[in-house]
Amino acid sequence: MSLRTLFLNPPSFDDFDGGAGARYQATREVRSFWYPTWLTYPAGMLPNSRVVDAPVLGWDSNKTLSLAPDFDMVILYTSTPSLQNDILTAKGFKEGNPSILVGFVGPHPSVLPELTLKADPVIDFVVREEFDYAVPEIANGKPWDEVLGIHYRKDGQIYSTPDRPVLENLDDLPFASEVYKRDLNIRDYEIPWMKYPYVSIYTGRGCGSKCTFCLWPQTFSGNVYRTRSVENVLKEVAYIKKTYPEIKELFFDDDTLTEYRERTRELSRGLKQFNLSWGCNSKANVDFETLKLMKESGCRVMVVGYESGNQKILNNVKKGIRVDQAREFTRNAHQLGMKIHGTFIVGLPGENKETIEETIQFACEMDIETLQVSLASPYPGTHFYNYAKDNGYLMESSMVSEEGYQTCNVSYPEIGSREIFMAVPKFYRKFYYRPRYIARVLKKALLSSTERKKIIREAGEYFRFMARRKEALKSPVGQ
Repeated sequence: MSLRTLFLNPPSFDDFDGGAGARYQATREVRSFWYPTWLTYPAGMLPNSRVVDAPVLGWDSNKTLSLAPDFDMVILYTSTPSLQNDILTAKGFKEGNPSILVGFVGPHPSVLPELTLKADPVIDFVVREEFDYAVPEIANGKPWDEVLGIHYRKDGQIYSTPDRPVLENLDDLPFASEVYKRDLNIRDYEIPWMKYPYVSIYTGRGCGSKCTFCLWPQTFSGNVYRTRSVENVLKEVAYIKKTYPEIKELFFDDDTLTEYRERTRELSRGLKQFNLSWGCNSKANVDFETLKLMKESGCRVMVVGYESGNQKILNNVKKGIRVDQAREFTRNAHQLGMKIHGTFIVGLPGENKETIEETIQFACEMDIETLQVSLASPYPGTHFYNYAKDNGYLMESSMVSEEGYQTCNVSYPEIGSREIFMAVPKFYRKFYYRPRYIARVLKKALLSSTERKKIIREAGEYFRFMARRKEALKSPVGQ
């Protein structure tokens, strides 16, 4: 019989994204939670398992650690900024159940497996990169020296096994949505720019783009986009629609769903039968005809990584997009009636005061529906980290403050970390306080009581967040 295994997204800071459902650490302005999809695949192979998403449930350490006696093994999804907090959680599990095995997974252990194990003896093993099969093998009693892709501790020594080949046939994996049904409540998950309630899944892993700052492709899922068959994806969509007739939207959380144009068109044609509203992550370079097919099949919203409005910065980070392409893409999407949630980053190589202003102006001109602005974070294992370290731009500071606020740990001769840090609230103010944007929000509020309640709630959350952030500025968060 397999070990009783807990797959845990550990308790975290308030307003913090950076666990099992996030690609990088960031503070949330309003309530938003991604599904812990990566944890569901091995959990779906183990009947004696459970996925617990502590931040979504609002569980503190005491509540989470009360589960320790019920399991033989706990798998914690960790990230660079949350590592120390996650180690404390792991220690709590060992105190509550000394015989429990502790495994860490995620990008950080993938890049720094030995250092992760050396961080604290409470960690028994880490899995490098994809952990879909390694964890079930351990749970089913396979000798650790025969489990590919792990570092483990034995008799006080650290050992490693050969790399596990990249998983090519993603159709063999269980449906994430089946584990959602077993362990999660979809009404706990909410994203401001998605219809509620929503469900998100992956149709593939990895990304063919070479962006130097992007965490997952460089450290975890690979720089090649591996896909499930369209038939397999549509089977899961059918399951979701049958199981969750109440959902208002489906989101495909692949790094870049639109990378393979013909597959995107094939998937779009297949989705028509379900009459479902859906969204995806996309680069700002999709042609009009593909966008049209997506729209006709129900695609309502796209998350688009614009990052910057300055071409030199886009070139510096190997974004593979021209500013004029992004403008044309945005015009086409809006012409078709599609919504865009744009993501931007301040503090990438080449940034200065003028380029920040240029990016803010670009975002306002694009007049997208919503946006997210993040601080550039050089993660270990990325080209951006190596660049910042080699050139002396990397500061000796944590990625998050003690309160959980994202800090700026890069500083350039042209612009310091404090100025980069302060650019985020400035960006938000200039974009969201435009008369045109305010008029659009008021119109939505007048036309729909549901939208009105949502807007009032999110506005309250945003202003409370900004007040807490302003208070945090009194400490050296952005120094």
